[in-house]
Formats: sequence, C-alpha cells, structure tokens
Amino acid sequence: LTISSVLCTRRLQAVPSPLQNVLEVTVEAFHGLIDSIIGHHGRKYLPLLGAVGLFILVANLLGLIPGFKSPTANINTTAALALTVFVAYHYFGVREQGALTYAKHFLGPVGALPKALLIIMGPVLVPVFILVEVIGHCARVLSLSIRLFGNIFGEDAVILFLFFLAPLIAPLPMMGLAIFTSFVQTLVFVMLSTIYIAGAVEHGHEEH
Repeated sequence: LTISSVLCTRRLQAVPSPLQNVLEVTVEAFHGLIDSIIGHHGRKYLPLLGAVGLFILVANLLGLIPGFKSPTANINTTAALALTVFVAYHYFGVREQGALTYAKHFLGPVGALPKALLIIMGPVLVPVFILVEVIGHCARVLSLSIRLFGNIFGEDAVILFLFFLAPLIAPLPMMGLAIFTSFVQTLVFVMLSTIYIAGAVEHGHEEH
C-alpha cells in the first residue's frame, strides 16, 4: 500500500495516469462516504478511515492468493483495528469538544433532564447510564473485531476445504463470493467507524 501510494502521487498530472486515476476514484469514494455521514468537515478524518479501509480490503483479498492467508482472518489483527478506531474516535471527540463536554456523552439522556429532577434522580441514574454507555462503547470493539474476523476466517476455511475436494473447479464460485464479501466487510467496517466518529464530534460542530 505504501509503495502504491508513492507511485500514484509522485508525478500527479492534469491528465491522470491509470494509477492516478485509481487513486482519485478511491479518494472520491471515501469522500462521498464521509460527506454523507459526517459532512464536508469530516474529510480531515480521511487519513485514518482511508488507511483502515485500504488495509482491510487488501488484507481480505490477500487470502485468495494461493499460499497466502488473510491477516484479517486472525482475531489479533481485527481487534487491533477495532481498538485503533475506538481510541481514535474518543480522541477526536475530546479534541473537538473538550474533555468535560465530551464526558456528557456517557450520561445518556440524564443531561437533558430538568435540574430539579436531575438533583433528585441524578445520584441513582448517573452511575447506571455511565455503566451502560461504557459497556456499549466496549461492545463496539467486540462487534467490529468479531464481525470482520468471523466472515473472513469462515470464507477462507470454506475455500481451503473446497480446494482439497476439487482443486481446480470447486473453489471458484466461493472465491467470487469471497471477493464480494471482502468489499462488503471493508465497507461495513469503514462505515461503522465513520458513524462512531460522527457521534463523537457532532455536538461540537453543531454548537460551532
């Protein structure tokens, strides 16, 4: 990916070369996704979302090459990706809104209660909602990592099994489906990551 990026960008031209064309289409696709979820101001998160998306796509497709195994068929890889997104969107949220304002995300609907009711019910409701929000955020890591790992590991295992049954014919339909799944799983991971970032920074931009 690094080599491809260097080759695509070292000689940018008004009339794009095939490599530059691929790069521009890829960037525009990411911009379209980010704009539809976060808005135009969300393009500053492209380095993270683009890098994660391209890494996952290439890692997914790598397992279709004989002798290679998809890195995303390993739970350690998918968990590392999910944790990276987890840390990043909290960091973006704190950076955009400040630590105290961002902490209100963990209060759920309690922050919207009238002050009188908040004084009465706050000591009971606040710890409950904080616990629920923390569990919910941790579940995002579990969901992102297991969904990607399960799909890629499963398809790799099926292709390997079919290869032993009929090496030349049986794996081909499954490999076609695996290519489609690789793109879908990449889109799902990037889209969810974008939604999490949007949720972390949206209030800051609304106030601005």
